[in-house]
Amino acid sequence: MPDSSVNPIRTGPLADSYYEKGYLFPVNVLTEDEAVSYREALESLEARLGDLKIGNKSQLNFPHLIFKFANELARHPKILDVVEELIGPDILLWGSTFFIKEPQTESYVSWHQDMKYWGLDDTDGQVSAWVALSDVKQIHGCMQFVPESHKGAMVDHNDTFAEDNFLTRGQEAQVEIEENDLVHCELDPGQVSFHHGKLLHASAPNRSDDRRIGFAIQFIAPHVKQTIAQKDYAVLVRGEDRFGHFELVQPPSSDLSPESLALHAKVMGYQNEALYDGAEDADR
Repeated sequence: MPDSSVNPIRTGPLADSYYEKGYLFPVNVLTEDEAVSYREALESLEARLGDLKIGNKSQLNFPHLIFKFANELARHPKILDVVEELIGPDILLWGSTFFIKEPQTESYVSWHQDMKYWGLDDTDGQVSAWVALSDVKQIHGCMQFVPESHKGAMVDHNDTFAEDNFLTRGQEAQVEIEENDLVHCELDPGQVSFHHGKLLHASAPNRSDDRRIGFAIQFIAPHVKQTIAQKDYAVLVRGEDRFGHFELVQPPSSDLSPESLALHAKVMGYQNEALYDGAEDADR
């Protein structure tokens, strides 16, 4: 469990289940109409992006720094209430990514553990929320979890840089996983899942005729430190930061402003120091 001396957490059924299994879902956050509205906002801004690259590979990284709606969604009180129970009352928004699988495509995510590549020093001081803005069932390539795989040591990973792999370096955990061990994280639009940074997870290609749209949001407690990148950034979304380990930045005042795009590029550059640390082929 997290160190209560630096960032006490509330005890309760959500936290108990999360720390036992390594994940928590489904949590109802948005109405169906709200999910549709956020999807429309995303797709409208995607059209404005055009050929502008704002992520690694086909990811859309750190949208909370350049899209007002993404910042709003990442701060949703119902999401933060769950995060507070899991990692404590002081919460930093550290990262976010839209993972979008187009219909009938081969994009996938290999088995991996997030915290293997993030450079953060306390695996229990972080939690990822994953917001479904479309139907996310097995046919769409929903996430798959290995329950309790967050317990124990980190496993070895190999870099593949496979083209269809969504992950930055195509990293693959060196483990054998049986189908019977899996949990399929199926979500309706507006539902949210939460998973631990050491939990083994993956997702298959989207075999449906609709986009699979997920918004992954990474939250950390302020006592967590970045151990690899020279500098790191975060947004304070609840409570206070009594540690100062991250440079606190402000949310965007408008969509795709020059100032927000400049900040986005700076944040992404520093965080990629951790993401690509030790990679033999760092062609991004």
